[in-house]
Amino acid sequence: MGKLFGTDGIRGIVGENLTVELAFHTGQAIAAVLKEEKGRAPLITIGKDTRISSDMLESALICGICSVGGDVMPFGVLPTPAVAYLTVLKGADAGIVISASHNPFEHNGIKVFNEKGYKLPDATEAKIEEKILSGETIPVATRGEIGVLHHGLKQSKLEYIHHLTTTIDSDLSGLRVLVDCANGAASATAPELFGRFKCYADFIHREPNGTNINDRCGSTHLESLGQRVVAGKYDVGVAFDGDADRCLMVDELGHEIDGDKIMAVCGKALRQQGKLTNNAVVATVMSNLGLHEFCRNEQIELVCTAVGDRHVLEKMLECDYAIGGEQSGHMIFREYATTGDGELTALQFLKALKASGKSASELAGCCAQYPQELVNVALPHTPGEKERVMNAPGLWQAVREKEAELGGQGRILIRPSGTEALIRVMVEAKTDEIARKVAEDLAELVKKL
Repeated sequence: MGKLFGTDGIRGIVGENLTVELAFHTGQAIAAVLKEEKGRAPLITIGKDTRISSDMLESALICGICSVGGDVMPFGVLPTPAVAYLTVLKGADAGIVISASHNPFEHNGIKVFNEKGYKLPDATEAKIEEKILSGETIPVATRGEIGVLHHGLKQSKLEYIHHLTTTIDSDLSGLRVLVDCANGAASATAPELFGRFKCYADFIHREPNGTNINDRCGSTHLESLGQRVVAGKYDVGVAFDGDADRCLMVDELGHEIDGDKIMAVCGKALRQQGKLTNNAVVATVMSNLGLHEFCRNEQIELVCTAVGDRHVLEKMLECDYAIGGEQSGHMIFREYATTGDGELTALQFLKALKASGKSASELAGCCAQYPQELVNVALPHTPGEKERVMNAPGLWQAVREKEAELGGQGRILIRPSGTEALIRVMVEAKTDEIARKVAEDLAELVKKL
């Protein structure tokens, strides 16, 4: 993409490379481009997570949108998938989410959905970006053409929660569930959602203060959830990230159930229900060899795309697939959602768990997990730095040598992060020791390039 939009919208550290001024001009540009495309004043929804900066960025975006004649429908704190769903339900022309997902609180982002609840097409993002970066003067509205703010939208949250409850036909009775809201957007919806089922649910990390989102909690920090699940004798633990578009779990023993295992369990359940269209699951190149083995044994086709839920969704739409996701916990159930939805994922897994009569460890044990080591190498925030490292000839010569050492019993994947100044080095091998040694060797090489 260009200089502003990455793989998941505009991201940055607030006050440094993501400023109020940028948010204002982004709001103007989004509304102006939509106005040009629609031939009328657009209606744009906005939702946000619990970061201290989200209110400020929301205000700037609203000012920008209204200044060029767009109307705004603010939902307040809601999960990213809720904004996508409600944008369609309310007949809006676009939806904006203010969130940096699983990143620390000082980060934030601006992500845009179109009127169908999908991420904006590249061409539309390019138009928006051009208006912002070119310094083009966007005509402002005056008098009665100035945009307005729609109020009284508290009911919208309940409409989204009701939608989620209709996606499963089980009351989940008998299950003991511990839910980690990551001090993020799920804090606004998860207690009400799980309260509509007959499972016994407790909640942790559901008291956001603006700076504690994702702080040693949520799907990127499962330690406290695992410990509390074991201590409290829960059947399963559920963890969301800051904007609740991803979900990971822990079993009754406190062990992680990652996205690959969730896809295996839910993919098999969908097939049993006759809903696994074209008998396939869509994953990414980051998925563990264990998922490949599971699908081969179950005679399910595993289709792998480049990393990123955008690529997963594109393949699902292209080939009419029902389920797709990432090892990190982004999961798309296309019958019910247009984007990754952590709470929807949790319900689908809990339904399968209840129906199986098994423990969570037994159920997730259907998908083996081969030793995998992931090392993130931090890079300077210099334009083009990730590209420079990835194009270094010495890197790929080293990768070929390490692959030869693995002897066909493992794999290596090196890729730039789409949202952070990082190079990710992933190695799978027969043992933890081999995977760790190869990953560390390649990470050291990346640091020296």
